[in-house]
Amino acid sequence: MAELAEPLARLIAECKRLPGIGQKSAQRIAFHLLRAPREEVEQLAQALIDIKDKLVLCSSCNNISDGEECSLCRDPHRDHAQICVVEEPHNILPIEATGFRGLYHVLHGTISPLRGIGPEQLRIKGLVDRVAASPVEEIIVATNPTAEGEATAVYLSRLLKPLGPRVTRIAMGIPVGSDLEFADEVTMSRSFDNRRDM
Repeated sequence: MAELAEPLARLIAECKRLPGIGQKSAQRIAFHLLRAPREEVEQLAQALIDIKDKLVLCSSCNNISDGEECSLCRDPHRDHAQICVVEEPHNILPIEATGFRGLYHVLHGTISPLRGIGPEQLRIKGLVDRVAASPVEEIIVATNPTAEGEATAVYLSRLLKPLGPRVTRIAMGIPVGSDLEFADEVTMSRSFDNRRDM
């Protein structure tokens, strides 16, 4: 392979560190930026700097915010009686797409003893404080269907039920448009467990 100029090689190496970006994608991005007008590259560079300098965690829900509270927590039209608990801030986007109008709480991870992550490393205390301080009727646990997500869901259920709200778990099973023959045993089992009347 031909030797690249050091700044271009460094940019490719940095792009490869991004999730889902391999060598070829990193090269395409780097060469695209090389051809782009300087103003576009400066805008991208400034956007990258701004996410480090201007974003914080919401004081209520731990979502990413540009102020003390995120736009969702500030919205007076949201249902304060429902809180949907998610693992990471990016998990909010697909839930918002469903039309959910409650509030959120971001844990920033899951309980994972193998990685040394216990409940105290997650942002669970703030959730308990929110439930204790306001009339929350339902906590919807929307952690991923992994061993860690399930362990976190069970832990939260045991912790929050005594405080009074209904604690529910998102349903899991066969995705719409898929074929039953490709579903694994656990997914089929979940589909049967989460069946509903028609």
